[in-house]
Amino acid sequence: MTNLTINEINNIRNDFPYLQRKINGKRIIYFDNGATSQRPIQVINEISDFYKSHNANIHRGVHRLSLEASNKYDKARKTVAKFINANEDEIIFVRNTTEAINIISHAFAPDILKPEDAIIISEMEHHSNLIPWQIVSEKTKSELKYIPVTAEGKLDISKAEELISKNSTKIVSVAHASNVLGTINDVKKITKMAHENGAFSIVDGAQSVPHIKVDVKDMNCDFLAFSGHKMLGPFGIGVLYGKKEMLEKIKPFLTGGGMISNVEKYKTTYTQIPERFEAGTPNVSGAIGLGAAVEYLNKIGMNRIEEHERELTRYMLEELDKLEDIFIYGPKEIENKVGVVSFNIKNKDRDDVGVYLSDKNIYVRTGHHCAQPLMKVLGVKGTIRASLYLYNTYEEIDHMIKAIKELI
Repeated sequence: MTNLTINEINNIRNDFPYLQRKINGKRIIYFDNGATSQRPIQVINEISDFYKSHNANIHRGVHRLSLEASNKYDKARKTVAKFINANEDEIIFVRNTTEAINIISHAFAPDILKPEDAIIISEMEHHSNLIPWQIVSEKTKSELKYIPVTAEGKLDISKAEELISKNSTKIVSVAHASNVLGTINDVKKITKMAHENGAFSIVDGAQSVPHIKVDVKDMNCDFLAFSGHKMLGPFGIGVLYGKKEMLEKIKPFLTGGGMISNVEKYKTTYTQIPERFEAGTPNVSGAIGLGAAVEYLNKIGMNRIEEHERELTRYMLEELDKLEDIFIYGPKEIENKVGVVSFNIKNKDRDDVGVYLSDKNIYVRTGHHCAQPLMKVLGVKGTIRASLYLYNTYEEIDHMIKAIKELI
């Protein structure tokens, strides 16, 4: 694994029009990648080209434009499938991670849960992987249980082993990486525990798929959800991966055009997977844009991106740690951590800090980050979060540290 060179980083940055923008004569420093990433010109051009030259509905017409659009859409599915080492028919295009998890919680979970069964999630989950399970738990009278988070910001694996019991656990759904702490969870081990106890494994990959190499066959999870807009793709496109044997058990959640084989007055036969889960006109341009984003990431190499972000994270943690009155949350060992650094400053309101940094063109996230139960575990109402990606630099971190020093 070779780290990205300065020239390569500069070339990457030149691909992102947003990073060329200046406000008050100064470039933008974007540290809110956990919320959404920026898009390279290659992705923007691919979407623009579709609308300018190939715009048509897919899988419905025999004319040239429809066939061109269909081919581009199908190619995107193949590209995404290969990216996570899945089969093409195991990739369902959805709007985002939230929709993907809701499909599982509404269309799959109720059929396998009965009263007194258990759903296991963790205390570090994003609301998208928490609220759906609260609702399912209420509807099915099953029990929702939480894997605790340790003082170091890691999942308590010994407690997980206790909770995932053979007699009651039916679903285990955890984040691959925390959007607050950056912790990379051992989802392969957790999935193994789930399967050994007859439970199904669901992984929230929103914060992992954009940043580290993810292999669903090696992970062996039953389902994986992630969003395109966090990995250089457009808004409104996401992916639900499911093992083929799992998808074949699920009744379609949404019905209508595009997901049928034959319709009679009182009976409908559904088409094959994955199309049976993509009712109506899909987000064709979004899928094409996501395919282009994956191609961009592949060209650089996920291993190199991971190494670059890891070294940036190490540097940011070291520099923050030198400052007085800084409280850092989550693991400080960067071996099992994505580029997410959450912190607070003593006697400083986090939103005031966010505005102060924004005035200097340094954009971070402040708040509870859609993880309020985790905030209670941490004993805070929210944090300041700096989240990194492939186009960030050491110099940008230096600017943020300098601004924080001035504020303190």
